Amino acid sequence: MPDFRDLNVFLTGGAGFIGSHTVDELLKLGARVVCLDNFDPYYDRAEKVGNLEFCSTDPRFELIEGDIRDSVLLRHTLRRTKPNIIVHLAARAGVRPSLQDPAGYADVNVQGTAVLLEAAREEGIRDFVFASSSSVYGNQGGGPLAESLPTDTPLSPYGATKKAGEVLCHSYHHVYGMSVACLRFFTVYGPRQRPDLAIRKFVRLALDGEPIPFFGDGSSRRDYTHISDILTGILGAIRWARTSEPRYGIFNLGSAHPISLSELVNMIERSVGQPVQRQMLPLQPGDVFQTYADTSLAEAELGFRHEIEFEDGLREFVRWMIEKRSSES
Repeated sequence: MPDFRDLNVFLTGGAGFIGSHTVDELLKLGARVVCLDNFDPYYDRAEKVGNLEFCSTDPRFELIEGDIRDSVLLRHTLRRTKPNIIVHLAARAGVRPSLQDPAGYADVNVQGTAVLLEAAREEGIRDFVFASSSSVYGNQGGGPLAESLPTDTPLSPYGATKKAGEVLCHSYHHVYGMSVACLRFFTVYGPRQRPDLAIRKFVRLALDGEPIPFFGDGSSRRDYTHISDILTGILGAIRWARTSEPRYGIFNLGSAHPISLSELVNMIERSVGQPVQRQMLPLQPGDVFQTYADTSLAEAELGFRHEIEFEDGLREFVRWMIEKRSSES
């Protein structure tokens, strides 16, 4: 099992929600982290800069503003910094926005991943962790989703690009002997969550006394997973990829306890301490009815554990939102 103090990590998308938490955790464990982020205007740049405020003065941290599609920048940076593992979290995110710009999503998420894999191969970097998504599963019945299920029918361009990324990673494992862990994240939430994601959007509306969009009959379910649990999986994937023999694996990271939209809104009401209005709307194109992770493989191989119960994590998130709004007012 590797000592994180010996790790030199090249991490893409490090200014985002999941990326910035990963940077913080790696630095706490003694790793050196070189972070690449293009500060895409998908949401406020100042928020991403704020995500990195706690690590910006750490001498073991370096931030580079740039694009994963820039092969010259990637090769130069990898040659200069000499990482021994790449953690690839950068992507254009979001199911619904991908319906409006499928080509743009394919360019960043597929082409960008291919450029990064090729740069890693050229610079002799064997170990690679890739952030995938539960969106690859599409709609597949009512039970938990195992990694062995077919993933040929995602319902959105975003899901399709993540599936393509997994396949690219496998080809580099097969042909070049790279060791790759692909992590299928299930609806991650927690402090620093992106402003467009449901929990943050719904909590903001509830705190402002505005109606929450309520899609369908409220029975759709999501496997909400706290960021601290996701970090356990990412760190486990780094350990897994760093073993002596190159290997390839796909792992679900989720809570394995899906929550319905009706339950979510009721919990938000309890957490904010006031009634919430519901704006009744039809189900949205591209949305799956349910996400539900089978995490047994990640538990066995990565040491993954779900520890944060959803309502506890939601209360923590509401406190974070209130403190954030207070500090900005």
